[in-house]
Amino acid sequence: MHVGFRGLASLIMPWFYDPRRTYEDNYALGPFGGFGDVAAARPDGPPRESFAGEAVYSAFGIPAGPLVNAAFCAAAFRAGFDVNVYKTVRTRTHPVHPFPHTLAVHVDGDLTPERAARPLLADDALDEATSISNSFGVPSRDPDAWQADMAAAVAAAGPGQLLVGSFQGTRPDADAGDRDGAYLADHVAAARLVRETGARALELNLSCPNEGTGALLCFDTPAVTRIVAAVKEEIGDLPLYVKLAHFRDDAALAGLVRATAPYVAGYAAINTIPARLVDADGRQALPGEGRAVAGVCGDAIRWAGLDMVERLARLREDVSSAFEIVGVGGVLTADHARAYRAVGADAVMSATGAMLDPGLGAAVRGSTAPVA
Repeated sequence: MHVGFRGLASLIMPWFYDPRRTYEDNYALGPFGGFGDVAAARPDGPPRESFAGEAVYSAFGIPAGPLVNAAFCAAAFRAGFDVNVYKTVRTRTHPVHPFPHTLAVHVDGDLTPERAARPLLADDALDEATSISNSFGVPSRDPDAWQADMAAAVAAAGPGQLLVGSFQGTRPDADAGDRDGAYLADHVAAARLVRETGARALELNLSCPNEGTGALLCFDTPAVTRIVAAVKEEIGDLPLYVKLAHFRDDAALAGLVRATAPYVAGYAAINTIPARLVDADGRQALPGEGRAVAGVCGDAIRWAGLDMVERLARLREDVSSAFEIVGVGGVLTADHARAYRAVGADAVMSATGAMLDPGLGAAVRGSTAPVA
């Protein structure tokens, strides 16, 4: 069942990442909507769950995306989101896509691969949106800026809470000599920079569809295996998670897991589902070259996140591995979080749902009833 925006009306506060403001305005002035003033009660007793080898009050939080700096991360921790991911960083400055980045995406039901193959209407009717575009292009400040800020985000985590540092490599220029080698080295350098912030767990983003590239890195198993092996050698005992897109092919997913499980602590799934977004006149909805297709997140992709978690859980048994699974996609309520746990997720994260409902972290902390 899809939960409508009006069904959440009694819970909703204005978006803490304001999609009607530019990325730079959000970075400098946010979070908004009173999110910084939300303070969840600290649970009684010691943390009762674990993630990435750390004791946490709840293995629930916000994934890479809306937590653009330490101020957002600190607000998320205060609001009761206990495992939060600092927005993906790079080894050098990278620009954000042209504004806007977030539009309401109109989907009737699940955004299946078949439906995603046809254009979707996207507009600025955000007040009632539960599925939205996520088209930023993975912007990053220079490490001189983001390292200190990520360190502040790490320090903002209280007892029973954890900050995860997300990173990715940047593809070299077309005229670079050994492009594959340079790409691998950039991943390793990014991981080293994140490690230096004091983050106790890292997440490697392999699944962003918003850079204008034709294929996602997570579907290239040989390249991913080389990268995660090199990154793991660099970071040592720190847990490494990898963020995946939805895999349609079981054999491809199994091949990736078998090749990479020796190096990673777990898999996060999913990021977004790419789709071609158009306005009411059928024109490209988001401005700029390479943005005809953008990632869609929220209610319409929950089916895909649940599907990936269930398949990863089966593979975990098949390969006799103890890797953890992070379920992401369309988590708007505590019931949705519990549904992810029921199919095998060790942790659950919510971006769209958290932006719509700043009380979601506290609600999941207090949700202990079994899933039917």
